Amino acid sequence: MSTVTVTADAVEVHLTAAEKAAALRADLRVPRSAVRSAEIVDDALGAARGVRTGLGVPGRRKLGTWHSRSGREFVDVRHGQPAVRIHLDGHGYSSLLLGVDDPRAVVATLSGA
Repeated sequence: MSTVTVTADAVEVHLTAAEKAAALRADLRVPRSAVRSAEIVDDALGAARGVRTGLGVPGRRKLGTWHSRSGREFVDVRHGQPAVRIHLDGHGYSSLLLGVDDPRAVVATLSGA
């Protein structure tokens, strides 16, 4: 399972070796200055829309890059896991959709609360 870390400077997504292979990418680091907003997502599996590059197991797991009209989104979610969507500006991705243990804490940290 990947690890999401929010620091004063960045949002970091650390993937396992198997997740890197499935997602077709390395670990991800986004500067905090690129974070526009964050929100809790109730149905993370249903929230990932578009055409994907990566892993998609219907009803169980989505991992990789999703391409849609709204831009590129990095997705790392599992069935039944809470998630957060982080909207970005000035980055290669327009957003990140990440499964996390405590989405309220992630949103609060990113909003500076």
